[in-house]
Amino acid sequence: MNKLLALLMLGSLTITARAQTATPVPAAQPFGKVDKADLEMTKCDFEPDANAEILFDKGETYFDTQYNVVTERHKRLKVFNDNGKDEANIRIEYYNINRLQYITGLSAQTINLTNGAIEIIKVDKKQIFTEVVDKQRSAMVFSFPNVKPGSIIEYKYRLTSATLAIPDWYFQSDLPTRYSELSTNIPDILTYKRLSNVRSKYVIDKTNSSNTHTEAIANITSLKDEPYMDARKDNSERILFQLLSIRIPGYFMPSFQDSWTKVGQNMVDADDFGGQLKRKLTGEDVIISKAKALKTDDEKIAYIFNEVKNTMKWDDTYRYYSYDGTPKAWEKKVGNSAEINMILYHLLKKAGLQAYPMMVSTRKNGRINPGYPSSEQFNSAVAYIPVDSAKYYVLDATSKYNLYNQVPEAFLNSFGLSLDGENKLYELPFLQAPDPVRQIVLLNAEIKPDGKMTGTADLSSFGYNKVDYTEKYKKDGEKKYNDFLRDNNNSLKISGLTFENMDVDTLPLRQRMSFNLDLTGSDDSYIYFNANLFTGLKTNPFLAENRFTDIDFGYRDNYSVTGIFKLPAGYKVDAIPKSVSMAVPDGTVVFKRMVAEQDGSIMVRFTIDHKKSMYFKENYPEFREFCKKMYDMLNEQIVLKKG
Repeated sequence: MNKLLALLMLGSLTITARAQTATPVPAAQPFGKVDKADLEMTKCDFEPDANAEILFDKGETYFDTQYNVVTERHKRLKVFNDNGKDEANIRIEYYNINRLQYITGLSAQTINLTNGAIEIIKVDKKQIFTEVVDKQRSAMVFSFPNVKPGSIIEYKYRLTSATLAIPDWYFQSDLPTRYSELSTNIPDILTYKRLSNVRSKYVIDKTNSSNTHTEAIANITSLKDEPYMDARKDNSERILFQLLSIRIPGYFMPSFQDSWTKVGQNMVDADDFGGQLKRKLTGEDVIISKAKALKTDDEKIAYIFNEVKNTMKWDDTYRYYSYDGTPKAWEKKVGNSAEINMILYHLLKKAGLQAYPMMVSTRKNGRINPGYPSSEQFNSAVAYIPVDSAKYYVLDATSKYNLYNQVPEAFLNSFGLSLDGENKLYELPFLQAPDPVRQIVLLNAEIKPDGKMTGTADLSSFGYNKVDYTEKYKKDGEKKYNDFLRDNNNSLKISGLTFENMDVDTLPLRQRMSFNLDLTGSDDSYIYFNANLFTGLKTNPFLAENRFTDIDFGYRDNYSVTGIFKLPAGYKVDAIPKSVSMAVPDGTVVFKRMVAEQDGSIMVRFTIDHKKSMYFKENYPEFREFCKKMYDMLNEQIVLKKG
């Protein structure tokens, strides 16, 4: 008996000890109540280099008696340094059209520790402004006063939505978050589908007796930008809600889940979208008659595309609906992305081409989830022309540099919703560029005994590479463009740069130039050089040990670099890289290097072939190791020795 009591006491002590050493779970606090320790805190415990930290972000979503969705939000942040002071500028967007959403009860204040005492400075209500975003949306805008390193800022508000749409909740942002909590109380008659992207462990996940479901996560690191990452919101930890059905006892239970057909039909029926597609444009008959006189469909498409592209100026806003109407945009020669491309669609259709309007999402806005039918996933519109079962054109006339026969890079690797209102067909094709996009570099150079290289370079850029080079040259001008070609190498001088086919959509851009390069590091006995010139492949973007997002190049790059280097008299090869071929484990990236010496010259050839455009973060360790080896080989020196 005594032994049993001893064991029970020992177990009790063990449990007590564990309870005492357990890490306390952070929590939200009432508005205005703040711990002095938070004011004295100088850095984030789990992300010390952060400029600011979200101490907590708490949301409570419920339904009022009119079945409006009400979300009460309370957010508190800590500013650590001057770079974090930008967090004091707040912008809350909402849909104000037909009073679909409205904000009430907004309160905000700065909390400082002044001479050991807590000081609260409230945001003046007169300094809270309502800004019109467009005809559907407004924004509440304000800035916190007296913000300095060490300040805590907090605000709360109530968002009321006159629809049954529950707002998305993001646990993760560009700041570290100590605690994020969402509570939802959904009436039994409503059923919602949850689309959850949560990787962290919940510190709270419970439902109470009043049917309020609370879920919370603690110590969430910020989502940092990574090379070639997708949209931030696609990678953030979040929860989305979609209404499925309403159940009323004794009545038919209709499904409220949108289908893509329903989304498409709603857009065709909407005045600011479908209502604009057939509206006559001033002077359109001249363009249409000229297009009809051309022989092939491609000629007609290219002509109309370039007419719209060169006539219209994009106002730099992506929208999937018209703001002022297409006739007015055409008259002003300025429009948003939807207006410009609805004009393009209209002219293509009137010229007798099989064209359709298409809703799309830019890569920065996020990929379309085909299992979540909603117009809110889109942020733009384009013209879509199916050519045959395997070929289609996606035309976006907002950029002066886009090509008619190439899916714009901004929309790659996602879905677009094509709208055939006449036949009530609404399809969701996947937009991609399956063929490799080539970049060819040819170098012909001579190594001089004084440690200099002189020669010529011939660059051929296809597809997206052509678009990138053309846009950069026309926007930056020749001087900045030369700096770009030199990769800011002050030892490299370029002269006699010429271009071919810059404005011909169907041919690659060709650039030719002469160059002189001081071979730094060379001396009276040795000369060092490598063939990695004019490639844009000097610096490895994949140095980070860990990767939190997938790699999305958008399209398949295919590099071919060939250099022939004549050796100076009196010098011989002292060290030369070996020919090599290697690939990532699944064979989807292949790198080859061939090096040969013959008749007083060295020939070097690199090829890099990407067989797909996306690589998952789970495979990053082997991808990173491959890139490390490849970039080392690209930059490996050839050594010449005198005598």
